[in-house]
Amino acid sequence: MKKYTVAVLVGSLRKESYNKKVAKSLIELAPENVSLEIIELGNLPLYNEDLESNTPETWTQFRKKIESSDAVLFVTPEYNRSTTAIIKNALDVASRPWGKNVWNNKPGAVISVSMSAMGGFGANHHIRQSATFLNIPMMQQPEAYIGSVQTLYNDEGLLINKESEKFLKNFIEAFGKWIERISA
Repeated sequence: MKKYTVAVLVGSLRKESYNKKVAKSLIELAPENVSLEIIELGNLPLYNEDLESNTPETWTQFRKKIESSDAVLFVTPEYNRSTTAIIKNALDVASRPWGKNVWNNKPGAVISVSMSAMGGFGANHHIRQSATFLNIPMMQQPEAYIGSVQTLYNDEGLLINKESEKFLKNFIEAFGKWIERISA
């Protein structure tokens, strides 16, 4: 069985980020055919085409990391009914310069995480909109909007809600199948 590498992009920089907790839960729940790695986004300079003449090393390393991954998983909070600036910046950095889109045809999925009941619906769909243009075939089902996330983890950062654990396990298993299907 082939093992697929998945670049996990967490859209929150906060030390005790619930998004990072969800990403770590997915790493633990992943099926044998999927290996997830959280890729740091906080050190990427904002995309500015002028910097392409002397490309920042962090951009080069990030692009290589995405290019060498078999798939990509976005885990994002919702800020002002959209995704975060660091996710948008990551999308821009790895899709530029024109004609060098390293996202091209990478199977993708998005899970949005929120303390509100809506679960980050707007952020989830903004990522999907950009993914369409960047040719990231996104998993359609199951959709993942994790609301009231603050009730799902204990003070040590461990997932304590069994229904949510079951949902996350189902989600990451479905994503493993999606990766196999798109990669075939």
